[in-house]
Amino acid sequence: MATPISSFLGFLLLSTLVFLCSLKKLEGRETIESNQLYHSHTVKVISLLPSTICSPSTKDTDKRTSLTVVHKHGPCSQIKQDKAKAPTLDEILQEDQSRVNSIHSRMSKKLGFDDLRESEASTLPAKSGSTLGSGNYVVTVGLGTPKKDLTLIFDTGSDFTWTQCKPCAKSCYQQKESIFDPSQSSTYTNISCSSTSCSQLSSSTGNIPGCTSSSTCVYGIQYGDSSFSVGFFGKEKLTLTSNDVFNNFLFGCGQNNQGLFGGSAGLIGLGRDPLSLVQQTAAKYGRVFSYCLPLTSSSTGSLTFGKSARPSSAIKFTPFSKVTEGTSFYGLDTVGISVAGRKLSIAASVFSNSGTIIDSGTVITRLPPTAYSALKTAFRQAMKNYPLTTPLSLLDTCYDLTQYETVTVPKIGFSFNGGVYVDLDASRTLFATKIEQICLAFAANSDDDSVAIFGNVQQRGLEVVYDLAGGKIGFGPPSCS
Repeated sequence: MATPISSFLGFLLLSTLVFLCSLKKLEGRETIESNQLYHSHTVKVISLLPSTICSPSTKDTDKRTSLTVVHKHGPCSQIKQDKAKAPTLDEILQEDQSRVNSIHSRMSKKLGFDDLRESEASTLPAKSGSTLGSGNYVVTVGLGTPKKDLTLIFDTGSDFTWTQCKPCAKSCYQQKESIFDPSQSSTYTNISCSSTSCSQLSSSTGNIPGCTSSSTCVYGIQYGDSSFSVGFFGKEKLTLTSNDVFNNFLFGCGQNNQGLFGGSAGLIGLGRDPLSLVQQTAAKYGRVFSYCLPLTSSSTGSLTFGKSARPSSAIKFTPFSKVTEGTSFYGLDTVGISVAGRKLSIAASVFSNSGTIIDSGTVITRLPPTAYSALKTAFRQAMKNYPLTTPLSLLDTCYDLTQYETVTVPKIGFSFNGGVYVDLDASRTLFATKIEQICLAFAANSDDDSVAIFGNVQQRGLEVVYDLAGGKIGFGPPSCS
């Protein structure tokens, strides 16, 4: 028979065990909550919205050749359109889809490049008011002697550089700056049809070059939304900075151009073809360039040529994917996606079957439907405390945050071949123009076989390094935010 003392001791022992178990559960819950906080960002909702005031980056660039990058519709842009003429968010996303469709067509094994080459450049139609894609970024360079400053879209998905030229023999769209006049430059020369350079146009533009009666080489290039440029192929002095001047730079002098192109004067091609700016300046910059896209449309970034003076350990490199061999695109091998610190259960074959490219001109990252479904489910679960609202065009996960001053957003991370992990904070995860509709900045492709695209929203603020000589792409900490 138990004594009162032994019964009391038994009670104390049982009570202690119950207390310790409850404490253990509490510690576990606190650990989970702590991990959730560690793998999320809490930001002011207002910080996610675009500003009407330009706030230039205060970070110093290193001693390499560097150009200022601005969003072409943001307050820092000299070519921004009137508010009434600026594209709506829905139009921007529609134009983005047109670009994606074009990329998929070019990457398709069935279509290849041949379908585009069959078109007759001089008779290509253009949709009224169409643009290359209003989510693009611009830089200002000098052309000719004396130097004429021109604001051009820069594009890693294009190889060919061109600008509108007087006399605009057939058509020129409206641009903010005065149109370049080659007759006023002492260093402009047309390229002849018989030159080797003329024959290179087929690979850089996707169209067979033409020839005038005076044997001047004629280029023609069409974009995914049916915008196009046709004109004379020439060479001219290109000035990036006062210390970086290139004679005999090959480019297109557009005489028939349609599409708004956001008021810019043309486009700089940063692809892999021999006629791209990267290849034409290889002797000086070693086929290396990098950019830091502005974190917001109201800030500035940089486009830089040559190897960085930064410690190499700051940049994590992944090799070019073989999926883009023989194209002008830059490929990545995606191996996984994480949400709030947890790797999603997505078969490796989902990413290897589609392949991935990185593109400065695509706004919203596109994923295979299988991968996007897993991402959306995990993101919605982590954001379950916030009210969903109506979708915005192709963005199907949107929130109404009118009742919130701050929002806690789960971190999304991309893993690439070579052990490279890119962590995306709220500014690289969400797409917003109004507080009532702030959306997850990812979308699904139409099928799992179409190439995935790592878009520019996810690249904002990061230093992205393209090392063509080394066959690799690097990601580094923010260098312009």
